[in-house]
Amino acid sequence: MGNAPPTPILDDHLHLDPVNGRGVEAAEDFAAVGGTHLLALNKPSWHYGVDVADADDFRVAFEHALDVTRGATAVLPGRAWAVLGVHPALVSRLTERGFSPEEARDLMQKGLNVAAEYVASGEALALKSGRPHYEVSDPVWEASNGVMRHAFSLGADHDCAVQLHTEGGEEFTDVAQWAADAGMARHRVVKHYAAGRVAGPTPSVLADKDELLRAVEAGEPFMMETDFIDDPERPGAVLGPKTVPRRSAWLHEQGHETALETAHVDTPHHVYGIDTKATLE
Repeated sequence: MGNAPPTPILDDHLHLDPVNGRGVEAAEDFAAVGGTHLLALNKPSWHYGVDVADADDFRVAFEHALDVTRGATAVLPGRAWAVLGVHPALVSRLTERGFSPEEARDLMQKGLNVAAEYVASGEALALKSGRPHYEVSDPVWEASNGVMRHAFSLGADHDCAVQLHTEGGEEFTDVAQWAADAGMARHRVVKHYAAGRVAGPTPSVLADKDELLRAVEAGEPFMMETDFIDDPERPGAVLGPKTVPRRSAWLHEQGHETALETAHVDTPHHVYGIDTKATLE
């Protein structure tokens, strides 16, 4: 890509579905337009026909994510890393099935324990947790916050970052404080699907031009993502896998070299301890 920026290009959050979606093919699309590194998030278990009832049920989705991450690494100039966790919407699916909010919390915490096993073994890079982005009852909200706090405890125990799926907004200093209380560094909490400015966690900014410019102007650490869903019934949702490389080329044309280094090299190293330059072929 002739106008590609002289830096690695990382998509901090997308899904590659090796069963129902395009899987490694989507990573090939990403690489074809200059993408070098990506963080692949597991899809929720129900995408693979699994209604979780015990801790081991989470392994189906985790193993699919690990498998497709290895496949993506094989086609990238850099590499892919897996981020494993429990989607916060699971709490609603469980309570609809008759679980109490507390029972749902406990099962989701067990799922995070399983995800943390893969972090401990080096197979996964980080954890994912959060709370619903839609209206829920107070007991479900409390249960969800309990799940998220447990993820922070695991992040502290395993010295890893935690990506969050939450409601929208820019003020999450209280959540970052929960992480600090659990023994995590605040900057290792990542607000996935973030706006250009976020207080508390490190923003993983959805690759929208206006929000990226807000992040650049803020001059704070940030990363870029597409939240690509890899669902053949929703092609390109949320953003297609070529978007981060293309937005990076656009920022390069605008002269924002420092911001690109921030998003693709410095912040990933600071948050995850990964070296996107050393891992380029």
